Amino acid sequence: MNPRSFSNLPLSDAQLSNLESLNYHNMTPVQAAALPGALAGDDLIAQARTGSGKTAVFALAMLARLDVTSPATQVLVLCPTRELSIQVSTDLRRLARHQQNVTLTTLYGGQNVDLQKQSLKKGAHIVVGTPGRVADLVEKGVLVLRGLTMLVLDEADRMLDMGFIKELKQITRVLPSKRQTLLFSATFPENIQELSGHLQRDPKRITMDEPDALSDIEQHMYRCKPEDKLDGLKTLLLEHQPTAAVIFCNFKQSTLDIRAFLRNLGFSAVALNGDLDQRQREDILIQFKHQSCSVLIATDVAARGLDIKDLPVVINYELPLDPESYVHRIGRTGRAGKRGLALSLCSEREQRKVSEINAYQKSSLKLDPLEALRPKATKIPAPLHVTLSISGGRKAKVRAGDILGALTGEGGIEGSQVGKIDVMDFMAYVAVQRAVATRAEQKLSSSKIKGRSFKIKKL
Repeated sequence: MNPRSFSNLPLSDAQLSNLESLNYHNMTPVQAAALPGALAGDDLIAQARTGSGKTAVFALAMLARLDVTSPATQVLVLCPTRELSIQVSTDLRRLARHQQNVTLTTLYGGQNVDLQKQSLKKGAHIVVGTPGRVADLVEKGVLVLRGLTMLVLDEADRMLDMGFIKELKQITRVLPSKRQTLLFSATFPENIQELSGHLQRDPKRITMDEPDALSDIEQHMYRCKPEDKLDGLKTLLLEHQPTAAVIFCNFKQSTLDIRAFLRNLGFSAVALNGDLDQRQREDILIQFKHQSCSVLIATDVAARGLDIKDLPVVINYELPLDPESYVHRIGRTGRAGKRGLALSLCSEREQRKVSEINAYQKSSLKLDPLEALRPKATKIPAPLHVTLSISGGRKAKVRAGDILGALTGEGGIEGSQVGKIDVMDFMAYVAVQRAVATRAEQKLSSSKIKGRSFKIKKL
């Protein structure tokens, strides 16, 4: 008998079948450790990094006991950023698709608050959102949480780092005392222990051995003078030829400098920083997920919620301030049993950080000379796809099948030339092969989806 099989858990046949269809064949370590307690109704405080499978832990627990005959909001999931809220909502919808009449609303700043209020008035069994917007709607009496049975805090350490303690107190003081609380955090600092003490009752603690989780990641560090880092970055990209890479910086200005430098070289690069509005952020993240751009440059805060499957390379242009952040950064590659590659450029003043990283993850990484790399290529591979945006989404009853049908209808393009399709509340995005991008844009512009015409834009 397979000890990691989902069939060992008290899940419905319909949910087990849905998990199989989503390629959830075996539980990840955090799922195996946390799911039995979560399904039994226990409070949990669990160490879990992005990509560990933690979303399925609280998703399966909430769906197993959700009462769809009641219109009350029964589950609240709090996330530190808009991007993570969107990602969690997408995963929850997939894991709930075998159940009829489950309603979910995502709440975050930067989106029209009146539209969010309308969604809440229609009813939402599950609410996913950022503390700021959720607290605002709770204070205004728009979001009523009297019927809540489960509270989830996802990436709780980052919520505290970002200063959301006031909003968390505003929200939690109106919650029923009789509820299940699940707290997930990549690290367990003292303030997380305090938060758990205020919100949870005798929680079961799940701790994963973080360094072991990085065993599928090959790590290299290269000595580089600060003034040579841009050229060093070029060397790393040309040497390894990644189809996709995330470059981490400590400062917003660095993201802009690197983007300008790489674009001048003819590379497809986008930057994620705090100056962007929500629509711009969503457009950039979707492009990267769709393989419509090759390089994403971001600060740690801007990249929260970034969950890209099959990311081959992570590059640290600047080492982060603490070793936990380094582990969190590189943990975005090497997932689901695949090998990952983490590369870092280190100036002389950053050598102390290398020692701290080695001590934290019990490694013996050394600084290699960057001059030893002599790439033969002059460019990295061009992106496979182009992403088209559609000015209508889930609220307009648009579905992925409708978009695929409009593209592949009479005189259209081949289904094999269509990549990922993402349908949001008010927008939809479709990836198409670069060679047919203009034809696909024309096809969607001249077609009707759900009997309506929408604006189509090439990102």
